[in-house]
Amino acid sequence: MSDIKIIPLGGVRENGKNMYIVEVDAEIFVLDCGLMYPESELLGIDVVIPDFSYLEANKERVTGVFLTHGHADAIGALPYFLQKFDVPVFGTELTIALAKLAVEENGQVKNFTDFHVIDATTTVGFENADVRFFRTTHTIPDSVGIAIGTKDGNVVYTGDFKFDHSAIPMYQTDLGKITDLGKSKKGVLALLSDSSNAEHAGDTASELKIAEEVLEIFRNTNGRIIAACVASNICRVQQVLDAAHKTHRKVAITGKDLEKVFATALKLNKIILPSDDLIIPVKNIAKYDDEEIVILETGSYGEPIKSLQKMAQGKHRQVNIKEGDLVYITTTPSTAFETTVAKTEDMIYRAGGTVRLINESLSVSGHGSEDDLKLMINLLKPKFFIPIQGEYRMLAAHAKLANEVGIAHKDIFMPGKGDVIEYKAGRMRMAGQVDAGNTMIDGIGIGDIGNIVLRDRKILSEDGIFVAVVTISRKKGTIISGPEITSKGFVYVKESEELIKETTAIVKEVVEENLGRKEFEWSRLKQEIRDSLSRYLFDKTRRRPVILPIIMEGSSRKKG
Repeated sequence: MSDIKIIPLGGVRENGKNMYIVEVDAEIFVLDCGLMYPESELLGIDVVIPDFSYLEANKERVTGVFLTHGHADAIGALPYFLQKFDVPVFGTELTIALAKLAVEENGQVKNFTDFHVIDATTTVGFENADVRFFRTTHTIPDSVGIAIGTKDGNVVYTGDFKFDHSAIPMYQTDLGKITDLGKSKKGVLALLSDSSNAEHAGDTASELKIAEEVLEIFRNTNGRIIAACVASNICRVQQVLDAAHKTHRKVAITGKDLEKVFATALKLNKIILPSDDLIIPVKNIAKYDDEEIVILETGSYGEPIKSLQKMAQGKHRQVNIKEGDLVYITTTPSTAFETTVAKTEDMIYRAGGTVRLINESLSVSGHGSEDDLKLMINLLKPKFFIPIQGEYRMLAAHAKLANEVGIAHKDIFMPGKGDVIEYKAGRMRMAGQVDAGNTMIDGIGIGDIGNIVLRDRKILSEDGIFVAVVTISRKKGTIISGPEITSKGFVYVKESEELIKETTAIVKEVVEENLGRKEFEWSRLKQEIRDSLSRYLFDKTRRRPVILPIIMEGSSRKKG
């Protein structure tokens, strides 16, 4: 029998940042390596990636990274991972092409070349397990699930999936292979299954119906159409292109993310152009009537909403919204983003445009609803079930569905990040934790932003900064100049003369007291200034700005 451990390093009790490790005896298999876009309270943070510290401590045991699809929540952290690990990366043709794009953009690992293209027939053999793949349906072609075959059965990771029986061949699920896994001699030991849409009880609209909806919108619009789309949602991009062709419109593409993804998918025949003259440069849109134009837009990191805001404010570098434009948001916003979308809609209407959301009349998702999730469980018949990919309530909803189709509560595990689920001697159990926090990326900084820095940024955004500058002579025990008080984002100095006068006196008193002591300590002086000012300012304003004492030492001698 094998000693098997399953450890989520991300993707549980959160949206995105999917990364799961499966240990089979001495070998570690890494499943996906994704990032997460920050919530609003992570001020200034660009993206969040998993904590690799456990893997770093076991670096020699890592066999490789196995990717399910080409979205950022599955491949986005790969450039940061490869800065620390020199291991092979496995994925389907499009997934590897998009992973290479992400890696090439990162100067630290742009020369990494150990990529391996697999398909649904590939088996990758290792000493203690073999890795196989099966096709799944998602909003991007070449999506797969992963099965790690062990002596005790298969550990199956679905990746993002839904069942769409009208999907075109490029997107079809391999139902036969999934069924075979469930019926295999050793069966499925554990199933790690996508929970992102587990709370949705109804049917998810098929991509055929969505395509019909997109076409109907295009046919009933007289002005320009600005279609906002996540860059890596290849399926939606194709539907926009098809609808534009059928309504005799030209398509102008904006956004660097979309241009790169589009060019890659086109080269691999994952996007099919209905006509050779369909795409036009953005600079040429003025040559056509409004009813002949579709503008396909995404923004930074594939997020279109911020770009729409710039368009509505007249600040976009290429296209701005004008009277008569229809903004068609073809992505379903997450719950956390609904307020932002509502504000964006208001801005668009103020600019003279109108808004349609693709989910107004259809339930649109790339993730399986309740019936899809039950079907996956019934096909695979796992001994143990682990809901993943989603916030806690989604995992709980998925666990309930698993119980409804016959999996006992004792055989369902709902881990948090870093929880170790161990299978040993025929028994599955929770077996402790490993380090698995968030690593925050800010500019080129990786992990150098922690809770203290974020706290200071939050305070700065709410209560501002209060600076006190003093120049002293320790030798003579006197103040040479100052204190000078500066405030940013706290109070308007000219209208707060009494407050500034009092704080100047407080700083002067603290400095003189410290200069009069036998033992002078810079750190003690600064801390006492902070404490004294903090108490006074909170008493007078009920606000707590960041207080920054700047103490300089100078010469008290006058120049002759």
